[in-house]
Amino acid sequence: MKKFFLLLMLLNSLLMAGCSTVALDGGEELDEQALLRERRTREVILMDRAIETEAYSELKSDDEILGQCHVTVNVYDSAVLVTGEAPTEALGKKIISLIQAIDHVKLIHDNLTIAPPSDAASRTNDKLITDTVKIALNQIRTMPDFDPAMVKVVTENGIVYLMGLVHRDEGTVVINVTKLQHGIKQIITVFEYLD
Repeated sequence: MKKFFLLLMLLNSLLMAGCSTVALDGGEELDEQALLRERRTREVILMDRAIETEAYSELKSDDEILGQCHVTVNVYDSAVLVTGEAPTEALGKKIISLIQAIDHVKLIHDNLTIAPPSDAASRTNDKLITDTVKIALNQIRTMPDFDPAMVKVVTENGIVYLMGLVHRDEGTVVINVTKLQHGIKQIITVFEYLD
């Protein structure tokens, strides 16, 4: 908990210093132009990153989880998507309870599977599916104000999760474009709709 507040204070001091970019997932930076298209505020983006960082810190500090589970945590607008595998129900519940204890988490989408951790080939395939979906979303031209960066794409065991703050018509187009991609077993939306 103390680490979380120190991280927030550090991030806040960077904001106060007038920085013009915010680091995003995967190391990308969000410049002022991208912030204009982003539907989350700079503060919410930083809070999402802090929640994600603390979640991974908590999970990595538990030897049982670290040694037996494969867990992925994604946060968008303080909603946490938990995917991956835990070999027992008890470990799955332990993972969720650790994440629930993190400040500012408003909702948890528990999509953990009770199974042994996925193998490297499965994770590589998931990365390929995610990249394919992101490329397809970048081709959307029917909605002039739509920015594909507003949609977070996560793939786990061939299941594609779509997160973001979208209007219903945008969500429909994103789902339809995603359905056209190969290798997807299922699509689960965890959108927050703006209308």
